[in-house]
Amino acid sequence: MAKDQEFVKDIANIDEDFATWYTDVVRKADLADYTDTKGCVAIKPYGYAIWENIKNYADKEFKETGIQNVYFPLLIPESLLQKEKDHVEGFAPEVAFVTEAGGEKLEEKLCIRPTSETMFSTLYSKWLKSWRDLPMEYNQWCSVLRWEKETRPFLRSREFLWQEGHTIHETEKEAIERTQKMLEIYAKIIEDLLAIPVLKGKKTEKEKFSGAEATYTVETLTRDGRALQSGTSHYFGQNFTKPFEIKFQNREGKEEYAYQTSWGISTRLIGALIMAHGDQRGLKLPPKVAPIQVKIIPIAMHKEGVLEKAEELRKELKEEFRVEVDSRDQVSPGFKFNECELKGIPVRIEIGPRDIENGKCILVRRDNLEKREIELKNIKQEIKQELENIQSNMYKICEKRLEDKIAEAKTLEEFETKINQNQGYIKAMWCGNEECENKIKEKTGAHSRCIPFEQEKIGNNCVCCGKPAEQMVIWGRQY
Repeated sequence: MAKDQEFVKDIANIDEDFATWYTDVVRKADLADYTDTKGCVAIKPYGYAIWENIKNYADKEFKETGIQNVYFPLLIPESLLQKEKDHVEGFAPEVAFVTEAGGEKLEEKLCIRPTSETMFSTLYSKWLKSWRDLPMEYNQWCSVLRWEKETRPFLRSREFLWQEGHTIHETEKEAIERTQKMLEIYAKIIEDLLAIPVLKGKKTEKEKFSGAEATYTVETLTRDGRALQSGTSHYFGQNFTKPFEIKFQNREGKEEYAYQTSWGISTRLIGALIMAHGDQRGLKLPPKVAPIQVKIIPIAMHKEGVLEKAEELRKELKEEFRVEVDSRDQVSPGFKFNECELKGIPVRIEIGPRDIENGKCILVRRDNLEKREIELKNIKQEIKQELENIQSNMYKICEKRLEDKIAEAKTLEEFETKINQNQGYIKAMWCGNEECENKIKEKTGAHSRCIPFEQEKIGNNCVCCGKPAEQMVIWGRQY
């Protein structure tokens, strides 16, 4: 049993070294592993199952609003990338190119997709003829490559999985409405599925997406008080439609440029899950996104009827829950209990000969490790209620942390003191000057996260320069 109690000894202390704890959990919980391709990870079955649940939930939400899935090329000619000046300048440091193929140098370098605005735009320009063709609202699930200097599994890999939506519209109003609608869908995915509260708002000019008129964001907070940009939605206006000649004949018979959006979430959401909910024993997965919601662990499997009863329970539960039986005989029950906790499985059912005789079993919750006896005849109702309780409780814990880690500051000195004492979000007024934004980052390590939609008046002056300020901004150190 001592060996079982030391199950998590190889995981760094969550309160002393959060960054190492994170990478330890990613590997020990069998989510992903490093590869020989520097900066790229292999997502293992358990990690990919989490992504599939996020993807399936999101895809359903997208389609209910009229989005259609497509697939576009991985390789983009360099000439396409050059068409939108701000866009190419923003991505230049991260772009990788193919220069040779089939043993010969290519006539034109091909960019490995960092994002697909340019490819979508050039095809939209071919396909769009009339206002009757609009809107074109497409999304693709794919991977992209960005040559990041510092990488961390799920949070920042050179190649990662995501979805990228690209839409064109007849009017500015319709395009802005789509941009905002997607942000609301992202907030729902993160709050309802992942049980993590979000802050919503607009990015500053400095932090917005390259080539966008406006970028909107959903921000989450990690256990150690750092911000994580978890989804963005961009309004492009006509910044791409003009250089790419995306024109249509309007209702008056005149030629007009369309209005464009793009939006995306990625496997970074798995990182958000780990960092928002995990503890010293490993993952804690909200039931709605967990690949396995219930793990049945038979005790004294060698005794007659125990394995059979465990399998009977699995069959009874499988129509309603994602459930598995751990019938391995080469490891002890204690090892299995610890592994369930490490992998964040929301509910564990323990059942042995005496339990079967009494018509009962033991139910253990992962979120708070509470253990109680339940009647086998009520097992479906009990599990259903507990999964709902776990989902709700995990959200409330994150919500309380968010409340505790939001502070206000009226001076730069107060800003620096508060973020050092209790790392989290700082609400502060800002004059709109990029010099002040840069100085705040330099002095405190905090980036502007968003200009929240729900504004508050925290004094009248900029936290940095003291000049009059109209906007309240949320700031935070980031991953």
